[in-house]
Amino acid sequence: MDYRELGRTGWKVPALGQGAWGIGGFYGRDDSRDAEAIAALKLGIELGMTLIDTAEAYGAGHSEEVVGMAIADAKVEVFVATKVSPEHLSYESVIRSAKASLSRLNIKTIDLYQIHWPNPRIPIRETMRAMEKLVKDGLVRFIGVSNFSVSEMEEAMASLAREEIVSNQVEYSLLDRGIEDDLLPFCEKEKITVIAYSPLARGKLSEPRRHLERRKADILQKLADKYGKTPSQIALNWVTRRLSVIAIPKAVKTEHVKENAGSVGWFMSPEDYEELSKVFSRHR
Repeated sequence: MDYRELGRTGWKVPALGQGAWGIGGFYGRDDSRDAEAIAALKLGIELGMTLIDTAEAYGAGHSEEVVGMAIADAKVEVFVATKVSPEHLSYESVIRSAKASLSRLNIKTIDLYQIHWPNPRIPIRETMRAMEKLVKDGLVRFIGVSNFSVSEMEEAMASLAREEIVSNQVEYSLLDRGIEDDLLPFCEKEKITVIAYSPLARGKLSEPRRHLERRKADILQKLADKYGKTPSQIALNWVTRRLSVIAIPKAVKTEHVKENAGSVGWFMSPEDYEELSKVFSRHR
């Protein structure tokens, strides 16, 4: 497993973590696949994917409970990231949400607490005051955001008195490269880690022949054959090629967890990254 520094914290996190959207339910609680999800998360931890990202909104909180069960007897340190919903960004609501997440996760400190989406109706300064209070009290280790634009990040950063924004979690994949225009360069300049969600474009890059035009499917398969990997592994490796980016694919099936884990720890040639980027260019 490759490790990357989280922001400027000095903490190392794996280049590939595990996402939990849909684990424990989507917009409501669903415990029908809990055992399978727990087994998948535990396997991922064993394979080095020791960063797990969830949110209070996932499964109406049940996702956090499932993650809590998966890490309860972990033999290695697991880096736990969760998110506070945009409707809970007032000072008291942030504190309340964090404590509820800690209870569901059954941990004492949230390693990375992120604002899930910006909420223009609540001043970011108020939210960040609560986030810094959580850090001061030892309930949160680091502060992050999610789905923030450059201007929203700048406002959030200016609202902090003592702490720093260490990460921004955004959608990023070969099929969704919008952050490359301004957000990714900004984060690299400010030493802020980009956490890429949906790095396989919701499965489209896992089955390229089925979902992609021929030219894109062909290049993925060509590189997969060249490096002895799968198209998914090529796509994930491309996302994490930058040291400022980590990815959090979600997997519940054992074979997918193992496949994801095999997507890092190696690099393609610069020429192959360039060719892949060119074929998937948004400006073609």
